[in-house]
Amino acid sequence: MSEDKVIVVTGGSTGIGKAAALAFGEQRYKVVISGRRVEPGEETVHEIQAAGGDAIFVKADMSVEKDVEALINTTIQHYGRLDSAFNNAGIEGGGMPLVNITEDIWDRVLDNNLKSVWLSMKYEIPHMTEDGGSIVNNSSVLGQVGRPNTGAYAASKAGIIGLTKAAAIEYAKANIRINAVAPGVVKTDLADRAFGATEEVNQRLAAQHPIGRIGQSEEIAGTVLWLCSNAASFITGQIISVDGGFTVQ
Repeated sequence: MSEDKVIVVTGGSTGIGKAAALAFGEQRYKVVISGRRVEPGEETVHEIQAAGGDAIFVKADMSVEKDVEALINTTIQHYGRLDSAFNNAGIEGGGMPLVNITEDIWDRVLDNNLKSVWLSMKYEIPHMTEDGGSIVNNSSVLGQVGRPNTGAYAASKAGIIGLTKAAAIEYAKANIRINAVAPGVVKTDLADRAFGATEEVNQRLAAQHPIGRIGQSEEIAGTVLWLCSNAASFITGQIISVDGGFTVQ
C-alpha cells in the first residue's frame, strides 16, 4: 500500500518538484521534501498535510555531500525506510555561447544539476538494497537534442541520462529501478527565468512543441508517479520524454 511507502523529492518546494510532492502525497506516500528555501518547502508540507497526507521538509543544498547525507539520514530516522526518490533539484544557467561560459558558471550548473543527482543516488541506493525501490531522475529534452547557447545546461542534463543508464544496470539485480524523465518546456518559475515570461515568448515556445503548447508541472509529476508505481515494475534504465512531441520532430 502507498501508505507504507516513503519518497524523497529533491527540489520539492516549487515547480515540477512541488507538483510531484503533492501527487505522491495524494497517493498517501510519506513525502520528504528538500530544498534550499525553508518557507516554500514548509508551505508544500502544509498543503500535503491539509489534504490528509504525511510530509516533512529538510533544508538541503543537493550539490553539497554533507547536506545530501543528512537529508537521507533524516528520512530514515523519521520514517524508517526509503522506497522511492525523485531527484529533481536543479537550476537554469549557462544560456550563452560556449566560449562565453565562465568556469564558475560551468561548475555551478554541473554541480547543481548533475553532481546533485550522483550524490542523491549515492546515499539513496544503500537504503533500498534490501527491499528494492525506484528512482527517477529529472533530465531534459536538452540532454537529448542540440540547441545553441545551452552548453552547460545541456551537458548537465545529458550527463543525467548517462548516469541513469549506468546506475540502472548496476542495481537491476538489487530490484532497484532507475529511470529518468526528460521534460520539454514546462510552465515553471525556472522556465520563466530561463526564457522570459512574455506572451510572445510563450507562444514561440508553444509552437516548438507539435502538441501546440508547453507542458504543465502536473503532467511531469504524473509520469514520475507512474514510474515509481508497480505498473512500471518492468521498466528500468529508460529515459521517458514528456515533451509534447518535441524530440520526435
